[in-house]
Amino acid sequence: MTDQFDILKRSFLAGKMDRRGFMTGALALGATLSVASSAFAQAEQAVPKKGGTLRVGFLQGSTSDSFDPATYNNDFMFATNYAVFNHLTEFAPGGVIAPDLAESFAPEPGAKIWTFKLRKNVEFSDGRKLTSADVIASLGYHLGEDSKSAVKPVLSQIAEMKAPDDHTVVFELSTGNADFPYIFADYHLCIKQAVNGKIDPLSQIGTGGYTIESFEPGVRVRLKRRDNYWKEGRAHFDQVEITTISDTTARMNALMTGQVDFIDRPDLKTIHLLKRAPGLRVETVSGTLHYTMPMHVNTAPFDNVDVRMALKLAIDREELVEKVLKGYGSVGNDHPVSSSMPFFDPSIEQRAYDPDKAKFHLKQAGLSSLNVQLYTAEAAFEGAVDASILYAEQAKKANINIEVLRQPNDGYWSNVWLVKPFCCSYWGGRPTPDWMFSAGYSKDAEWNDTKWNNERFNKLLLEARAEVDQGKRAEMYSEMQRLCRDDGGALIPMFGQYVFALKDTVQHGQLSEMWNMDSLHFIERWWMA
Repeated sequence: MTDQFDILKRSFLAGKMDRRGFMTGALALGATLSVASSAFAQAEQAVPKKGGTLRVGFLQGSTSDSFDPATYNNDFMFATNYAVFNHLTEFAPGGVIAPDLAESFAPEPGAKIWTFKLRKNVEFSDGRKLTSADVIASLGYHLGEDSKSAVKPVLSQIAEMKAPDDHTVVFELSTGNADFPYIFADYHLCIKQAVNGKIDPLSQIGTGGYTIESFEPGVRVRLKRRDNYWKEGRAHFDQVEITTISDTTARMNALMTGQVDFIDRPDLKTIHLLKRAPGLRVETVSGTLHYTMPMHVNTAPFDNVDVRMALKLAIDREELVEKVLKGYGSVGNDHPVSSSMPFFDPSIEQRAYDPDKAKFHLKQAGLSSLNVQLYTAEAAFEGAVDASILYAEQAKKANINIEVLRQPNDGYWSNVWLVKPFCCSYWGGRPTPDWMFSAGYSKDAEWNDTKWNNERFNKLLLEARAEVDQGKRAEMYSEMQRLCRDDGGALIPMFGQYVFALKDTVQHGQLSEMWNMDSLHFIERWWMA
């Protein structure tokens, strides 16, 4: 009867029957009136509805936040960006890349030249029409000579951008890239208005489903739905309010007491409290999320590969997954390619906790013991402080003394990450190895948080991107994973599941797994039941 019930639900959601038809069909299947009514209520909740206010409590947010897309570095701005602006492409469920502002995109043979056709019915919130000039100016901003944008290395493959007409953009790349459309879904690459060939990076005028009512950096943003949004079936909430609640206990209490409707990153140690609370639910999504402890390889003692190896061997990954992630994840292997990504190499030996081997590498570095400082905060990832303390205990068996230095959550991403030589961090991941490596591991990447510069790796990165033979490409990406694992400065102990909690009144369809919270598109895609 379950399969037949599913058929009824799908027919209702497709608009092929009304409530009477659903109830009649359910009763004919032998369901009681109460069961049929409950099933209809569930089906009805799955139908997107306009209206309501969504109140969100977020861990992240910084007083240095701004609408300059080159500076976006936390979920507060990522989610706001996707609500106010659009991109050429977007992440759909199942790892699929879908058109957004682009109506279509197609390569010429060899994937070195790509043509993107823009939609013709798109307006900015001030009424001005979108044109190809806006796209070229928005992307050109990140490619500027003085640009510090984290996505600049990824865009650097673009040799030339042309606009044959107002709704066509042609990209000529330095080398072929079959993954090229994926990069335009990145949160940095929102499209803003061009004036004399340039954008105002701080402009809040976008083509997205929402406009800004108020904005307090790192504190709160209030959004209002546009009545004339061009995209069908999106932007359901009347209003959205995102508030930074960096204290995890306070964030969970805010959900349980009804102050907010949705929170990210609940405390996994006390998540059972949310699961037991009436009217609330906890959801998880597996993707490319991974937790890291980047070491600056250009700074002593991390400039010694044996020291880096000792630190990688001195951490008990299994214990961290069990005690910090509470089982909501899996062990990492010191490279960022997850098992769900193409070209993941399962033959690479999983690194294990081995204090004696760590001591051997310290000896190879001319050391009998090691003293280092590890900077951490809950802003890095939920449980980062506990993970740091647990790691320090584990490392003692290898004669490694780790001083854990807890930092303020506010400003962590501007004052600690990329600044301190050994800290906690996380990556939401990227959909392809090329993008992940280009964003965080290539020598010129703005977000190369280990300062790693491996000549062989950088050479392979360029070659693999242009290689059309998939077998050869797999061999290249396998070697790159091994180089990261054995030579790189990223200690990657865990891959995690995305975990969030929300009221039953907040509903959504199938989730995109690329990043947390429906790949951060929840404001545009979800609705209030």
